[in-house]
Amino acid sequence: MTASPTVRRRRIARELRQLRERSGMTLDVAARQLDMSKSNLSRIENAQIGIKPRDVRAALALYQVTGNDAEALIEIARGAQQRGWWQHYSDVLPDWFEFYVGLEAEAATLRTYEAEAVPGLLQTEAYAREVYRLTAGESDLDRKVAARLRRQDVLRGNAPVELSVVLNEAVLLRPVSDRRVMAGQMAHLEAVAGLPNVTIQVLPFEAGGHPAMNSPYVILTFADTADAAVVYLENLSMGLALEEATQVRSYSLVHERLCTLALDPAASLIRLKEASRYFT
Repeated sequence: MTASPTVRRRRIARELRQLRERSGMTLDVAARQLDMSKSNLSRIENAQIGIKPRDVRAALALYQVTGNDAEALIEIARGAQQRGWWQHYSDVLPDWFEFYVGLEAEAATLRTYEAEAVPGLLQTEAYAREVYRLTAGESDLDRKVAARLRRQDVLRGNAPVELSVVLNEAVLLRPVSDRRVMAGQMAHLEAVAGLPNVTIQVLPFEAGGHPAMNSPYVILTFADTADAAVVYLENLSMGLALEEATQVRSYSLVHERLCTLALDPAASLIRLKEASRYFT
């Protein structure tokens, strides 16, 4: 059973879509049988909206799924109605980013490349506050920063996420705030790099061009193989989740290439220490 309601909703969406397709029913036919609009069923199957357990039961009966298989899916649907901690920050987190945080909370591995800023999971409170000031203004700063710091819980605990980060060297040199804030952030990166589940690599300028020059990304995988991997891309106004296996494979190959081009973890730690001294 997955812990994140976002991941549960995604699981139910995929199962219902696959069951409908196996039954040979079109969206039109299934929607009429379930007494809902075609657009609503389509949005359910794409995990854009949730579905109540009783409606899941009706859909499973329509697709002739019964017994333990049906009850297991209905239980997942019940879990999908729970509230994740991030929903308490819905006033400051856009819907599209809440979706990402729900995936992040359940991920077994995260692989990411950042070109301009320290990733949110590795930011100090002071650095996060300055980044928000620069990119989103002064509104609701405390709650935005609190939500960002709460996300970092995935790095610790009984089953922490395995995190692989490649940082463009520019991230270490760009002063988003005063020297005190930057020195604190560099020291924090050094400390987090010591966690057994975290790997930080610096992509030096001398590595030259690389395949992610125009595309920071996050690749998320999950412990349960029933939950397919996702590539998440983001800009200032929206996020995009890529779920096709070929897309995930393409970004995975890019990440492997960046890890090869980047300094190894030991050399990267030395580079982090140098950056820390630069700001002190």
